[in-house]
Amino acid sequence: MKRIKRLILGIPVVLVATGFSFADALRGTLVHEETLRVAPSVDAAKLSQVQRGHELIIIETSREWTHVQAIMMEPPRERDNDEENAPKTVTGWLLGKAVVMSTTADGDKIVFGEAADSEDQASRRRGRRDAAQDAMRLYYRVYDLFPNSPLAAEGLYRAADIRWQMEKSDVVTRSSAREKENYMRGQMDEEWMKLVMKKFPGTKWADLAAFHLIDNKLCGDWQGAPKCPDKEADIYEKYANEHPQSPAAPEALYNAAWRSSALIEIYRTNANQKKSEESKGRALALAQKIVSQYGQSDWALRARKLIFHLQQNIPTYGNASD
Repeated sequence: MKRIKRLILGIPVVLVATGFSFADALRGTLVHEETLRVAPSVDAAKLSQVQRGHELIIIETSREWTHVQAIMMEPPRERDNDEENAPKTVTGWLLGKAVVMSTTADGDKIVFGEAADSEDQASRRRGRRDAAQDAMRLYYRVYDLFPNSPLAAEGLYRAADIRWQMEKSDVVTRSSAREKENYMRGQMDEEWMKLVMKKFPGTKWADLAAFHLIDNKLCGDWQGAPKCPDKEADIYEKYANEHPQSPAAPEALYNAAWRSSALIEIYRTNANQKKSEESKGRALALAQKIVSQYGQSDWALRARKLIFHLQQNIPTYGNASD
C-alpha cells in the first residue's frame, strides 16, 4: 500500500492510502457526529464515532452512505509526550447526510457556521462537551478544504485563537507561570499563528495573530522590578506602531500606557524620582494618543480614566491602587 506523509492540523502524520491517488482524492468533513461502520448499514458493526471537523477522505458513495477514511486526532497539548494523542486513520462507512465535501455548494459557509455554533456551545456553562475542540477543527477545515474562500483567513485565525486559548489556560495553571522571565515558564505553540501571518499577510487576521504572539514575551511576575513592565510597554507600543490598522492596536497602546503608569510607583518605591516622572509623561502621552485616534471606543474611554488617575496622582499599581 502507498504511504503518504501529510500535515493534518499542523502535525505531520503518516496516512495510509488505499488504491486511489491522494492528490486527486475528494475530501470533506462532518458537521454533526456520526458513527463509522464496517458496512453501509445501520445494522453493521461500529468502528468508531467521528466527531465534527475531522478530516475525511472520500473513497466512494452508495446511496445515503459514504465510504471514507476518517483521520481522527485531538488537539495536541505541550505536555503530551505519549502516543495517546497520535492521530489515527479508520476506514469505514457512515451516513452521508452530515458530510460536507470540498465540492459542496456553500460548503465553506456551512462548515464555518457549524464552527461558530460549536464555539458558542463551548462558551455556555452547560454547552456540548468538547465543543471547543469541535470548533477548532471545523474552523481549520474551512481553511483546509476551501483555501480560496473569503472565510479561509478568518477560519484559520479562529482555529489558531481557540488552540492558543486552550494552551494558555493550561500554561497559567502551572507553578512556572509566576516565574519572572518569560523563557522560564510554559509557552504557547506559535505554529498556527505564524501560519496565519504567512498565508494571509496584510490582513487584520495576520495583525491579530501577531498580537497573540506577544503573550509569549511577557513576564510571569514583575516582582516589583521595573525591567518587565518597561520591556513590555516597549513591546506593546512597537506593535501598535507597526500594526496601526490592527483591531488590537488600541488595546496594545492601552497596555503600554498602563505599564508605563505602573512604573511610576515602581520607580518611586526604588527612590528614582526622575524615572518615575518620565514614566508618567510617557503614560499620559500614550493614553492621549488612544483618545485622539480611537474616539469613543472602549479603549479610548479606559484611556480617559487612566488619564484622570495620572492627573490626580492616583496610583494604578501596587497596594495603594486597591
